[in-house]
Amino acid sequence: MMEEMFDVVDQEDRVLFQSPRSVVHANHWLHRAVHIFVFNSRGELLVHRRSATKDEAPLKCTSSASGHLSAGEDYATAAVRELEEELGLKATVEFLGIFPAAGAMTSFEHSGLYRAVTDESPTFDPGEILSGDFYSLAEIEAMLTRDPEDFTHCFRSLFRWYTERFSHSNIL
Repeated sequence: MMEEMFDVVDQEDRVLFQSPRSVVHANHWLHRAVHIFVFNSRGELLVHRRSATKDEAPLKCTSSASGHLSAGEDYATAAVRELEEELGLKATVEFLGIFPAAGAMTSFEHSGLYRAVTDESPTFDPGEILSGDFYSLAEIEAMLTRDPEDFTHCFRSLFRWYTERFSHSNIL
């Protein structure tokens, strides 16, 4: 199987060149990713625990779905693809913002954040996800307070941004 190719980008998210995933990660070059926060109609957010086989942050909790953009792919297309690949879900995704790469704390990634709302049950890709469940934002806040290191750096930043902008009573 051929190795994934990524767009290597600059600080302003402009494409510089393309390179294989392993080379991009080994050199800590800036690249692109998406995160999708999947909510159910009760306003609970799906959080998943990454599989033990993940090369970065294995067994850490993170966004409902996330992944890298392939070379030449745009953020919205990647969000829809990752939602289906990781969770087996097809849902409308709403763009919330792009967060600039900030070194190791963001895994050297510019991250596009999207939101989806569905009551369909996810089907977890076992190569990507060990487990997952829906939690209220208050429950996630408590989990983060108890053990922040149980979550990926990127999720902690995106979740903080999200909760600062959307009230707990009107998240959808």
